[in-house]
Amino acid sequence: MSSLWILLEMYQVMNDAPIYHVILEVCLVMLVLWLLVRKSYNPLDAQELTEAEKEEIISEWIPEPLVESIPETHRVLNPRLINGKVGKYVVIDDHKCLNMASHNFLGLVENKEMEETAIKCLEKYGVGSCGPRGFYGTVDVHLELEEKIAKFVNMEEAVVYSYGFSTIASAIPAYAKRADLIFVDECVNFAIQKGLDASRSTIRFYKHNSMEDLERLLEEQVKQDVLKPKKAKATRRFLVVEGIYMNTGSIAPLPKLIELRKKYKLRIFIDESLSFGTLGSTGRGITEYFNIPVEEVDLLSSSLEWSVASIGGFCAGTSFIVEHQRLSGLGYCFSASLPPLLASAAIKALDIMQENPSMFAELKQNCHLVQESLESINGLTLSGHEDSPVKHLYLSVPCETREEEEGKLLAIVDYCLTHGIALTVPSYLEDKEVNLPRPSLRIAVNILLTKEEISKVKNVLSKACEDML
Repeated sequence: MSSLWILLEMYQVMNDAPIYHVILEVCLVMLVLWLLVRKSYNPLDAQELTEAEKEEIISEWIPEPLVESIPETHRVLNPRLINGKVGKYVVIDDHKCLNMASHNFLGLVENKEMEETAIKCLEKYGVGSCGPRGFYGTVDVHLELEEKIAKFVNMEEAVVYSYGFSTIASAIPAYAKRADLIFVDECVNFAIQKGLDASRSTIRFYKHNSMEDLERLLEEQVKQDVLKPKKAKATRRFLVVEGIYMNTGSIAPLPKLIELRKKYKLRIFIDESLSFGTLGSTGRGITEYFNIPVEEVDLLSSSLEWSVASIGGFCAGTSFIVEHQRLSGLGYCFSASLPPLLASAAIKALDIMQENPSMFAELKQNCHLVQESLESINGLTLSGHEDSPVKHLYLSVPCETREEEEGKLLAIVDYCLTHGIALTVPSYLEDKEVNLPRPSLRIAVNILLTKEEISKVKNVLSKACEDML
């Protein structure tokens, strides 16, 4: 009786259901029956190859090399050997050279106070922190460093990373996601480019330091937003720039960037790896340089590996912004924390910067002296802002190929090395760069340089150009 009642109920349900619903259910039942009765695939049933066929396939296979062939003259196969500290002077292949290649802008690499502070911390904590910050890698000096950085840059809070490259590369994807839109200068450094890749956002590159081109892209986006208002409402927009561009030595036009940020409602991130500790009357970076309140910037990021002469990096902003990174910044969450001795060295470096604000005026003066000295060398063209401690020298007459141009610049580097000047040709991952920079000599200025040493650099470079070009 109960079975009959169930059948009647099923009939009633099917009778009341729409025809497309019945057809769909019948199709699903047939699919289940087919899956149950079909013969499953058995790899052993496949026809075996004969020995002749196997030999033929093997003979036709051409293995690819794990590493592409590299010319014997490539500099990777001919590394330079450095002995001792990489300070104002450096010993390369037994040549004592004036160091114009390292970013030791404030001369703190050989600072005795920093060394003594690091040694005391080493005796107390040992070498490593043994874990990520969120687990068991946080030491009191990490918290002290974050607090001191936040006060120094006049931000609410700061978060310290253990590797300079991963700082901005982790910060960008911590906020920007697949549905977001990022406007970026085409000459940003490689760490920023990796952060953009990790974010999976839509990227819009504008011409280097061209506010006209940036505004053109922003206006085009406004027109698209009018056509798709629902999508526009859900899309977040970011603007990512460098304070001083590593690849060009130029300074970002921050006042205009802030103006566009307000007009088009953007969130602005600034990588101050080169501008922190170099720009501004007290070294607080590009906001101080242009006298712009730091509240106008959503996120400041910087390496601690250049002016501060330590390792790692930091991001600073509001507490809301920074705390998000403690959960979403991959370089913070999964990397072992900064070794305590280097965190204490960074703290001491910040103390020195605050106690000696005149050092930034000295650095600026040396930047101007180097600019005036190097811009008149025959055969080379100088690029970079006069206040920037990083400058680039290009061949005045470009070569037909990149390899030829690099070869001539490396010949100049070799000549300078034998005459007591250490220079470098920047290396790039040519197939990975968004906008591959032209080969150049990268010059790094520091406060320890004297007028006589700057004059020597000019004379050696001039003679190298006469002999090599």
